[in-house]
Amino acid sequence: MAKKIPLRVCTGCGESKPKKELIRILRTPEEDIVVDATGKKNGRGAYICCSVECLHKSIKSKGLERSLKVEIPRQLLDNLEKELVSLESGVKKGI
Repeated sequence: MAKKIPLRVCTGCGESKPKKELIRILRTPEEDIVVDATGKKNGRGAYICCSVECLHKSIKSKGLERSLKVEIPRQLLDNLEKELVSLESGVKKGI
């Protein structure tokens, strides 16, 4: 029997994709917003495709804020964007 692949919905484009293909944005119990590279950290998570475009859609529609149930300051969104850009370029290089 085939192993079940967990699916998650991107808060930007709304597509369901395997959990491993998405990046988890996390609201920690201390109310910090961080990128959870391991996908195992404790806290409330929202998933997003590994593209800056999806992050922009998510910010515009406030999908990320709704999923994390918290208002995200502009500077934090800029930091997330920088992290995503470096992750995205790492994925394209095959790291």
